[in-house]
Amino acid sequence: MGRWGCATLLAALVAAPSLAAAEPQTEVTFTKDVAPIFYKRCAECHRPTMFAPMSLLTYESARPWAKSIKQKTTSRQMPPWGADPAYGSFKNDPRLSQNEIDTIVAWVDAGAPKGEAADLPPAPMFAEGWSIGTPDAVFTMDEEFEIPATGEIPYKYFKVPTNLTEDKWIQAIEIHPGTRAHVHHVLAFTQPVGRPPSPGGALGPTNIGGVTPNKPGVVFAPGVSRLLRGNSDIVLQIHYTTNGTAATDRTVVGVVYAKEPPTRLAVGGMALNPRFVIPANDGNHEVTATRMIEKDTLLTSLTPHMHVRGKDMTYIAHYPDGTSETLLSVPKYDFNWQITYELATPKTIPAGTKMEVIAHYDNSAGNKSNPDPSKDVKWGDQTWEEMMIGFWSSIVEPPAKATAPQQ
Repeated sequence: MGRWGCATLLAALVAAPSLAAAEPQTEVTFTKDVAPIFYKRCAECHRPTMFAPMSLLTYESARPWAKSIKQKTTSRQMPPWGADPAYGSFKNDPRLSQNEIDTIVAWVDAGAPKGEAADLPPAPMFAEGWSIGTPDAVFTMDEEFEIPATGEIPYKYFKVPTNLTEDKWIQAIEIHPGTRAHVHHVLAFTQPVGRPPSPGGALGPTNIGGVTPNKPGVVFAPGVSRLLRGNSDIVLQIHYTTNGTAATDRTVVGVVYAKEPPTRLAVGGMALNPRFVIPANDGNHEVTATRMIEKDTLLTSLTPHMHVRGKDMTYIAHYPDGTSETLLSVPKYDFNWQITYELATPKTIPAGTKMEVIAHYDNSAGNKSNPDPSKDVKWGDQTWEEMMIGFWSSIVEPPAKATAPQQ
């Protein structure tokens, strides 16, 4: 054998042990690899007492949905999120990493194996039926509401007595519709005891919370609270939708009281435009709204709101020094997910800033959700009408007279 032939043989012999020692590819299993992803990213909604269509807490409940889970995660339809990553950073961003998606795909493609029971991490702990933890108090509608199987239901207003004789500071609030399939959203506000329920405070300063398809409960940051006035009733503005089946609703409100006086208060604002007409068959109609910020504001979250023709929404802050900043861009708005985008770090918006909100609407036949592209569309409460509201939340210093809450 020549010199080069010997060298080649020697190299092969040296390499052979390392090849033989290469470890086989580890099988991806539910208990070891997939459950940690579900527990971290999905379980808050996908558990037995919440509103998602299936639980992902156990192998037995998740396995029948394996192919659907693969499709929804690879297309990034789940977890729901609409913010353009080029603008802003948000602490409630639920998007899966590419590695997490690849893990789910590998699991499904391998036949969705269960794995060893010993590999399963502890399941996350939740208060049954609540995302805010166990409430300190639960308030209930005075009476049930009968929802018809078909037809249009105007916004309804219901009184929820609290029987509180003094002010309370609340740390968290969660609203539970009695029949989620028929309730699109709820807004809660307060008004003095004895006054008939009316829409007066729904978007005003007495607003205390709400529920949308993506936001069952709200927990304020440590030291931040919202005032629940004594000698007041909670009034619920409820948007019911019919779906071919009659039902009965009795919505409840759960609250967690703050244990200490607040150092800051949770408040909110909005830019809205109720005076628009979206022309028939227009696939990209623009509507704008502006709001001047009158005093320094610590911004904490942004919530776009439109109906089924809503296409996109952008918030732009035009600062007093002449500069501008895009705070949020939602290029593919989805009416089914009314997402609140919580800033990773609260942002000071100086007095004199003009907050501009720009929205586009698709009133064409190309919009599969469009009830009737042949008609002009104006502002209205119903889903087949439209709205244009750019909500935001902020925190402010409490009044000097804020006192310790009574438990």
